[in-house]
Amino acid sequence: MTEANEQPKSAVARYGPIALIATVALVGAFFLRDYLSFDALRDNREALIAFRDSNYALTVLAFIAAYVVIVAFSLPGAAIATLTGGFLFGTALGATFNVIGATIGAVLIFQAARMGLGKQLKERMDASEGMVSKIKKGIDENQWSMLFFIRLVPAVPFFVANLIPAFLGVPLWKFAVSTFLGIIPGSLVYTSVGAGLGEVFARGETPNLGIIFEPHILLPILGLCALSLLPVIIKAVTGKKDLLK
Repeated sequence: MTEANEQPKSAVARYGPIALIATVALVGAFFLRDYLSFDALRDNREALIAFRDSNYALTVLAFIAAYVVIVAFSLPGAAIATLTGGFLFGTALGATFNVIGATIGAVLIFQAARMGLGKQLKERMDASEGMVSKIKKGIDENQWSMLFFIRLVPAVPFFVANLIPAFLGVPLWKFAVSTFLGIIPGSLVYTSVGAGLGEVFARGETPNLGIIFEPHILLPILGLCALSLLPVIIKAVTGKKDLLK
């Protein structure tokens, strides 16, 4: 009787958080896309600046909280939020607030995923054999490299980089540290674009969100990606950690 009563609670505790995130993400994608957009930022820029000037500390806290919610629930508008951070606070402070908000939000969705499917998937991968087991072993032996790599590569969606480590049993502290440090380069790029939005608005133009793929920015980031994989490459070359053996 007691076990029967506890089982539903256990299921709710495991799947409730990730189900809530998925539901809010779907609802948000439908209802909030017009509010979390460049047009909304452009139309409300004067009100935002006035509120910031009158309530700077409150604006910082509200901005970080909003960023946390956007990331934690995978809502549309993360790029716009990053631009807004630069527009309101400048490149240095804006990037700092962006990284803090994004990291906290990423940790929340990471925890929700790990509480749900993460533990079960990890146990299955640990018990598996063959190629799956070797891939899992390779990731375990090079966690730092792989965590920084998926954060630095612009082509990896942010929410994907939040979920994969949870499903592979990466420790929370490693995930948090690699997220905080790994998103700094991209955040600085987009925040600097946001810091220049005043001139963009004045010209009636739209910011170039593809700037991160321009050679003078992409090549240094790819260099960081290669650097993050250096330990893996060294192991493969020296043969100390032969995953395919």
